[in-house]
Amino acid sequence: MSGATATGDALVLLPPSAPLVAAPRGAVLHRLTGQSMGSVWRLVLAAPPATPLAVEQARIEACLTELVRQMSHWAPDSALSRFNRLPAGQWQTLAPDFARVMRLALHVAEQSDGAFDPALGASIDCWGFGPTGRFDSAGFSVPAVADAQPPGVWRRLRLEGDRLQQPGNCQLDLSAIAKGYAVDAVAAVMRAAGHHHFLFELGGELRGEGLKADGQPWWVALERPPGAAGLPPLRAALVGQAIATSGDYRQGFRDAQGRWCSHTLDPRSQAPVRHALASVSVLHERCADADALATALFVMGPDEGLAWANRHGVAAWFVARDDTRGWREWPSEALQAWLSD
Repeated sequence: MSGATATGDALVLLPPSAPLVAAPRGAVLHRLTGQSMGSVWRLVLAAPPATPLAVEQARIEACLTELVRQMSHWAPDSALSRFNRLPAGQWQTLAPDFARVMRLALHVAEQSDGAFDPALGASIDCWGFGPTGRFDSAGFSVPAVADAQPPGVWRRLRLEGDRLQQPGNCQLDLSAIAKGYAVDAVAAVMRAAGHHHFLFELGGELRGEGLKADGQPWWVALERPPGAAGLPPLRAALVGQAIATSGDYRQGFRDAQGRWCSHTLDPRSQAPVRHALASVSVLHERCADADALATALFVMGPDEGLAWANRHGVAAWFVARDDTRGWREWPSEALQAWLSD
């Protein structure tokens, strides 16, 4: 596996090609913020000074509220929660956003051979990372988790048009793709309102459109794992691009043996991932894809993940703990083209 060792110099990622259209004459930067999906969202908008910000705030909040209504696994009255309660064999008609997310989720699950799994809800609950929070200090054995939801149940999901069939004992959890999709959805709302120069973030997933008021691209710093202070700064220009990061440090706990249990489960073992990778960031034209692919690559681990990203042309940045050097990071082949001297 190839790698790049930190030298203390900043690393810069620039898209190989991007449509550069100047921001409106006289545009200024407006900032809006709010909360949704258990996270903070932020919008930086390059627009005329008189832009009605209350209207834009309402548009964003309406969009996010609707997505929560459809796909939240925390809200008992959401469409997703209702699907999870269906008896085996019953069908549910999905709203368009929910159907799009499920099509993409099942596609990535198939491509990654289950490293990404949209039907891991019961196992996530058993480990204490879901709405029920049932984990105790004694922990759960892997067989007990498997009893809650057998591995690979996503393969029995049938999606026909906008109708999804409950195969039985299937608990959807779309938290590894829904935030990314929400970023794309808000971007679409902004474009429909006539805005083409903005940066939107929800819970660490970002999308940049157009340019800032001064003609600069939207520069964002890639998320670094805690303790990785020796790594050089890494910045990416988001121009019609999105970025999502998956890591083992956002949520977790130490079990009775003192082992760190990450909130990211390997669907194949139904246990927290255990390998050297600390994080994977994916750059993609769509944030939903970046979100799901970052999770899949992180689950795969450093070797399998890099090989898979190279085979599929995924622009990914890997960060791993190294016993001899402390930290190591490297890009996939598709991201090599982004590296700027």
